[in-house]
Amino acid sequence: MNYFSATKTSRDELANWLANSGATPGDRLPPERDLSVQLGVSRGELRKALTALEAEGVVERHVGRGTFLRAPAAADKSSEPLVMRLAEITSPHAAMMARLSLEPELAAHAAIHAAPRHLTEARALSEGMRNAADWTEYEQLDARLHELIAVASGNPLLAELHRIVNAVRVSVVWSKLELPQDGPPADYHSFAEHDEIISALESRDRKAAHAAMRNHLKSVRATFLKDD
Repeated sequence: MNYFSATKTSRDELANWLANSGATPGDRLPPERDLSVQLGVSRGELRKALTALEAEGVVERHVGRGTFLRAPAAADKSSEPLVMRLAEITSPHAAMMARLSLEPELAAHAAIHAAPRHLTEARALSEGMRNAADWTEYEQLDARLHELIAVASGNPLLAELHRIVNAVRVSVVWSKLELPQDGPPADYHSFAEHDEIISALESRDRKAAHAAMRNHLKSVRATFLKDD
């Protein structure tokens, strides 16, 4: 079994477990160490499966609190079938190109429309990423920052498009990466790049926000898609 089919199998096993567990929306899932034993998979494979189901809107994870089955209102709004179809036909390169087409524009709009609370939260998320215990926690905080910027754009339609693009991106890129157990190094390039984006938002400089987001995504592409 190759890496990609192993990831899909773990996702399906977890989905089947959830369907037969008796869990109801809002219930917290067992700790990862217990759930990995029940499913007979490694914790690394379990985390990839959780990442895939989170992208599909089945579960939601909160740092320090755990993983929860999504509530009905959230599940009803989920575009899970669309995300799954798009993930099947989208390459990692195509996912990144979609981000490069959309997110710089969202950052430019956010520079004009972001509320003070958005900027405050963005700084907190940036700091949290520096203290992330592992890559899973980093990815959760990173995804929240990019989603926050999309919401701060003030355009609900573009924000929803971003949510779909991000869910596909997680499915075809992040959930399939082999990452070290510890978190990103202290000099990880994204830390400074995120700060540059946030500074542009705080300065209400839409051109700088657009450029900073584009530079950041190109850097991410160079890091994770070296062979593309």
